[in-house]
Order: sequence, then structure tokens, then C-alpha cells
Amino acid sequence: MSKKIAEIIRVNQAGEYGAKRIYEGQMAALSEPTSLRKIEHMYKQELEHLNYFNLEMVKKRVRPTFMLPIWNIGAYALGYISGKFGIKAAMACIAAVEEVIEGHYQDHIDYLENYKEEQALKEKIKKFQSDEVEHKITGLNSSTEELHYQIFKVGVRSLTRVAIKISKKI
Repeated sequence: MSKKIAEIIRVNQAGEYGAKRIYEGQMAALSEPTSLRKIEHMYKQELEHLNYFNLEMVKKRVRPTFMLPIWNIGAYALGYISGKFGIKAAMACIAAVEEVIEGHYQDHIDYLENYKEEQALKEKIKKFQSDEVEHKITGLNSSTEELHYQIFKVGVRSLTRVAIKISKKI
């Protein structure tokens, strides 16, 4: 297995773990049943993604990022804070994260195109990307274009990009 394949598995496991924690924070902060149902649906899909990458890590002997304890606290805090500001902020957070992840997954799909032995991994990432696009659309449809939400989304996208860069290597 190449160093790049290990990196792909490590960063995606970290990202799915972060997504799980964001949703857990949001569910702890939100109380309106309709909002919670939307979040719970996306949360279940993220658990499927995380379980897959957890198994791949064991199967391919890939170490997790050393940043997991920080992502654990930081992602939960991001989810909780966005949830405390209400469903529009929570959905703006989701839309921003998933916008970055959509492109991130596309980079992996493109890279894996040339690796016949990793076609199962590529197909899983394609499926997960489709779920993330669904989450992004849900977030966009349930948030707002008000300036403070747009500023918040810029910050969340930046945090997501930094977390990806760090998780690839550390």
C-alpha cells in the first residue's frame, strides 16, 4: 500500500470522525424535533462513513491522525456552538463543511482512478461524496444568505481545510 493511500484513509477517517462530533454537538444544542430529524439522518450516514474508514484503517494498518483528541473537542464545540445559534447557523456550518469535503473527496476519486487495486475504496468514496453533497444541499436549503452566516461559513470552510491538511500528515 502506498503512502498516499494511507494518507487518504487517515484523513477521511479523521474527517468522518469530525463530522460525527459536529453532528453530536448540534444534536445536544438543538431541541426542535424537525431540526433534529434532519441532523439525525445526516448523522447516521456519517456513522456509516466513519465505520468504513475505521475498518480500512485496521485492515490496511493505517495509523490515525495524532490530532483526534483535538478534533474530538473542536468539532463537538463547533457543532454545539452552531446549534446554540439555531438551525440556520447549524445548517450553515453543515453546508460549509460539506462544500469543502465534496472537493476533497473528488481529489481522492481522481487520484484513485489509476489504482485498479483500490477501486473498492474509490467506489466507497464516490458513494460517501454523494451523501455529503446531499448534506450540503440540505444545509444550503435550510440556512440563509445573511452576511453574518456568510462570514461564519468562510470561517468554517477555512477550519475544515486546515484540519484536512494537518490530518493528512500528523
